[in-house]
Amino acid sequence: MLISMTGFGRGEAIHNSESGASITVTAEIRSVNSRFIEISVRLPRSMSERELEVRELVRKSLERGKISVNISVDRQGSEAIPLTINEPLAKAYFALLDKLRTITGVTAEIQLRDLTSFGDIYSVEDTGNAAAKEEWELTQQALLQAIEQLRIMRTQEGGELEKDLRQRLATMEARMNEVEILAKSSAKEEYDKLKARVLELTQDTQVLNDQRLELEIAMIAERLDVTEEIVRFRSHLKFFLEALESPEAAGRKLNFIIQEMNREVNTVGSKTGQAEVAHHVVMIKQEMEKIREQVQNIE
Repeated sequence: MLISMTGFGRGEAIHNSESGASITVTAEIRSVNSRFIEISVRLPRSMSERELEVRELVRKSLERGKISVNISVDRQGSEAIPLTINEPLAKAYFALLDKLRTITGVTAEIQLRDLTSFGDIYSVEDTGNAAAKEEWELTQQALLQAIEQLRIMRTQEGGELEKDLRQRLATMEARMNEVEILAKSSAKEEYDKLKARVLELTQDTQVLNDQRLELEIAMIAERLDVTEEIVRFRSHLKFFLEALESPEAAGRKLNFIIQEMNREVNTVGSKTGQAEVAHHVVMIKQEMEKIREQVQNIE
């Protein structure tokens, strides 16, 4: 089963207290394709110390992708906020602003918003207190909901990608079958052409050893044979289909297999001079390029 790396999920957890106050935690998570897993997290200041735990929750569920997590907290009523003010630091900033005002000759009064622009005047309360614990529990609930929604969306898109890939693989296989038929039917023709060309160039059949001539032409014709490349191509095709059905993340494996398939097709194209075969090779490579693009978005 394929899983896409593109998706979005949203979760929400609400707690209403007996006093009428409420706290709502909303989690949103987005992901796009990436070679590895990259997680960026935006948290309210009251949960700044929980960033590593948020990352670990995401990492347990997702293997690849560039993932953005945004957590927001909305409090209504008199619910306590798990933040305290660093009074000495706030006073120090006030004194600094007052000195700056004197130096620059600014007459405007220092406003509260001037002080709140210094984020470090707030300190997070002990994460073991009741308010902080409740906030973290709600955050985990909301985040797990968001991750589950993201996984559902990624799985659905992965299913659509798999359908597309199977269709393209079937097209490639059909064209390679045509290449095999053309290559077999033209083997004797290529042999006869080579022999006629050698005789034409020498013009003196008396100087030629018939047995040696047959051997040399057979060796040249064998080098033009593409049977081995077609067999390997079909083997890679089989491995690709098996990887599609694997429960494990298959993105990296599929990318490697398509590279190997491309190698065999290039060799077939370089060995064969037939126009029909060259046409099939070009069409197969077009399908492989589209598959390569799709594989980049698979986990």
